[in-house]
Amino acid sequence: MFWIQYLLLKNYIIRAESDGYRKSSGLQKTSGKKDMTRLQIYIAGVLTLLAFNTLNAQPLEKDLEAYLFAYFTGNSVEEEAIHFGVSLDGYNFYVLNDNQPVLDSKKISSTGGVRDPHILRGKDGNFYMVVTDMTSHLGWSSNRAMVLLKSPDLVNWTSSVVNIQNRFEGHEDLKRVWAPQTIYDEEAGKYMIYFSMKHGDESDIIYYAYANEDFTSLESEPKQLFFPSNGKSCIDGDIVLKDDVYHLFYKTEGHGNGIKLATTTDLTSGKWEESPDYKQQTSEAVEGSGVFKLNQSNEYILMYDVYMQGSYQFTKTTDLRNFEVVDHEISMDFHPRHGSVLPITRSELKRLLNEWGTPGDLPEINNNPVLEGYYADPEIFYSHKDEKYYLYPTSDGFDSWSGYYFQTFSSEDLVNWTNEGIILNLKEDVSWTDRNAWAPTAMEKKIDGEYKYFYYFTAAQQIGVAVADEPTGPFTDSGQPLIDYKPEGVQGGQEIDPDVFTDPQTGKTYLYWGNGYLAVAELNDDMISLKKETIQVMTPDNTFREGVEVFYRNGKYYFMWSENDTRSPDYRVRYATADSPLGPLQIPEENLVIAKKPEPEPGIYGTGHNSVIKVPGKDEWYIVYHRFSVPEGINMGRAAGFHREVAIDPLKFDEKQRILQVKPTYKGIQAIPN
Repeated sequence: MFWIQYLLLKNYIIRAESDGYRKSSGLQKTSGKKDMTRLQIYIAGVLTLLAFNTLNAQPLEKDLEAYLFAYFTGNSVEEEAIHFGVSLDGYNFYVLNDNQPVLDSKKISSTGGVRDPHILRGKDGNFYMVVTDMTSHLGWSSNRAMVLLKSPDLVNWTSSVVNIQNRFEGHEDLKRVWAPQTIYDEEAGKYMIYFSMKHGDESDIIYYAYANEDFTSLESEPKQLFFPSNGKSCIDGDIVLKDDVYHLFYKTEGHGNGIKLATTTDLTSGKWEESPDYKQQTSEAVEGSGVFKLNQSNEYILMYDVYMQGSYQFTKTTDLRNFEVVDHEISMDFHPRHGSVLPITRSELKRLLNEWGTPGDLPEINNNPVLEGYYADPEIFYSHKDEKYYLYPTSDGFDSWSGYYFQTFSSEDLVNWTNEGIILNLKEDVSWTDRNAWAPTAMEKKIDGEYKYFYYFTAAQQIGVAVADEPTGPFTDSGQPLIDYKPEGVQGGQEIDPDVFTDPQTGKTYLYWGNGYLAVAELNDDMISLKKETIQVMTPDNTFREGVEVFYRNGKYYFMWSENDTRSPDYRVRYATADSPLGPLQIPEENLVIAKKPEPEPGIYGTGHNSVIKVPGKDEWYIVYHRFSVPEGINMGRAAGFHREVAIDPLKFDEKQRILQVKPTYKGIQAIPN
């Protein structure tokens, strides 16, 4: 919910900056000036709500599609720096930035070198990285500090050096501070940094301290987190939470050769159960263990640095106790030392590639779904004002379709989409209902030389309309439903799923709608009221369920609709044609547009409720539709119908202007030149 609150705040500030802030916000005009006292109170309240919700800013499991490997490369000063590599499958890794550092060690450290990078996705939407502040040529007992780094996007980082000896008293005999890592402590509600320290002639012990709110220092003196019962040194701790149990992998240092495991259900209790065996699957010396979960899987990878051999070993496990070597499946075009792997989303991967280049051997990236998160019922148009595409979906993922707000996304190429925020919130912006925000449609129209934007939406099984000066809103609701009644003669169904269409032949604009029936009416010139005398029912056949889409190509009018229930794997799209926007409809013998594709696994199901977009100036068309989320949707039962995602694939026609059936893909489309 973090992004929801962020986008709400963004929109409220934009609205508040304009005169005559609408009554729906609770702010009123006062003598031509903004009521800033009330505005400040209001924004403060939203900021409080924002802060409360920042602990939920995690991507969905289904949207984790790649991996980031952070590592250093060797023991010379030039090699003691942070490097990045990426992978699409967790097995084959490709170097970024030509294996040059992504950050300058001299600028972020006190020693001029950094080692052992550990990267964490924060609960608040930020990324946290901690590294050893050390250059080995000064000796293995020469460092007293670590570096804390924070980033909103994996590209731009701020950093702070924390010198334990200078920060806290009583550490005059401190010899070294090694291999820090971070985990979010749910019980404390803070980010815990844990690391090994050696004092005088004592053994290396793993300590912990909580980071301050800004992640620039430690808020309290380090305390012991773990020390083996045998009294032997331990370093390179890596903690993984699985099934409410914390699994600590650590290296025995100077007293044996390898990686061991200790577990606990309470991080700071001091009560650990120690496994007696070593977990590495080699007789060579190892260090720097790192565990990461494979995306959409119950399998984990335990990797470690076989540092005397200059190589890494990868093992696989499902229980974090028994490990199988998978080196034969691993490839890397770089040679890492002690690092960590973070599962990332496709948009995060693209951001990394945009910043540091795409490796030549990196496999092609899938572009479906086009949006991360749960969205459905996508409407799309091209804005001639902005020269961008705009996508208007249902915000999905709410139990029983109970969403209450709408967002929009913009793109210059149909592949890379920017979330432009919440454009209409039923609870704040609509006086006549506050529930069931579904299936919008939108239009750009030039009126008296100025572009206007009209947004028709479903709310509480009625159809409303809102207006804006920009495609990104904010949209102002008309104040009442546009359609809250059934056409004459219609007994069942719902007043949902509008579609707006302007006839290029006559300039008339029509609104289509219906569930269980298809109705149409001409809009008045104001675009917010109907010519009720023009209402007619034009249901094509008994396959019509909902989700009408109308477009024009080469003298023909095309009508698409969804068949079956959106909860069904067989939700799919059919079409008819006509010589007029009012019919009569001609239904081809083979009129299936898109349907499920169960093979290969994991399969694509529930392909329906679409819109269509034409590339300006070209006879090039694409279908935008929703489907069950991949891969888990088919196993979600009824909930699959409100956990959907948006995809785009090419739409093609034969020489007789018939639509060729679309095969839904994971690959999607390539970026369209603007």
